[in-house]
Amino acid sequence: MPEPAKRDNAAPRFLELSIKDSDGKTWNTVIAHAKDFSTGSVGYYCSDKITNPASGERYQCGLSFTLIGSKPAK
Repeated sequence: MPEPAKRDNAAPRFLELSIKDSDGKTWNTVIAHAKDFSTGSVGYYCSDKITNPASGERYQCGLSFTLIGSKPAK
């Protein structure tokens, strides 16, 4: 895999994200871990199931954060 064009040396190893509804009620907290993507870019990724506390219905959640400009040149 090619090296990323850049990295954020001040970036933490993970991000803690709170999922809240429009009333401010927390549905869940997820952890996005630092990741080197297969494209060569770097950032964060998390995947989890989130439950609506009012209805009990579950949602699949996938989220990625990509460092802008980290994708290697071809």
